[in-house]
Amino acid sequence: MRIALLQTQDQPGSRGPAALDAAARDAAARGARLLVTPELSLTGYALENPAEVAEPAGGPAAAAVSRIAREHGVAVVYGYPEAGGDGAVHNAVRLVGPDGAALADYRKTHLYGPYEAEHYTPGARLPVQTEFDGLRLGLLICYDVEFPEAVRAHALAGTDLLLVPTALMRPYDTVATTLVPARAVESQLYVAYADRVGPEGAFDFAGLSCLAAPDGTVPVRADGRAPALLIGEVDPEVLRASRDRNPYLADRRPELYAH
Repeated sequence: MRIALLQTQDQPGSRGPAALDAAARDAAARGARLLVTPELSLTGYALENPAEVAEPAGGPAAAAVSRIAREHGVAVVYGYPEAGGDGAVHNAVRLVGPDGAALADYRKTHLYGPYEAEHYTPGARLPVQTEFDGLRLGLLICYDVEFPEAVRAHALAGTDLLLVPTALMRPYDTVATTLVPARAVESQLYVAYADRVGPEGAFDFAGLSCLAAPDGTVPVRADGRAPALLIGEVDPEVLRASRDRNPYLADRRPELYAH
């Protein structure tokens, strides 16, 4: 399956459904079946008060993205502040299929730093998965992937391709360059990691978006300087061969490290 990873930079016109429409058109033209965008891609990350722009999971923004997915025939993963209906605001992502139907919704379970802790309520569900084009897709957001337990929960549940919208900040480049590829190998799955790049408010984002494969390779990688639309291939044969060579899941001894 060919996928696209959007690396965005905060600048005029880089937010909202219009910007997503342009990326989806480009991704579809390049043969992608799935477009993965960064954390909070519809609104930007550095929000003074996310509650002011939060929407329900099926709100107006969701309707706009569904139209975009249908028009271009490409599945889309996008991030937004979700109004939970109980006064809570969640850092959320939705996966929409190429027919515009919602396939999966996920709320970030591991909040990063005081900014997120002040404005968001953590989600309480792992793993979140769906089936698409013969693969089992899973969702995490940014800091979640830095916890091996979260990724391993997906691996044990059969996730083939882990989709991780992110907002990785400098100076933590090593998360993208070292940790994400390691997660792909140790849990024997693909990881699609789509970041923001450059300054936004008080934050400076690292870029370095990538597709990491279970065989230890990184088929595509963006730099840390500019926006990009990466195109990569998720190959079920690579996945099967790598799992045969590296039977980490079968060889685990959870009775020794259950806690």
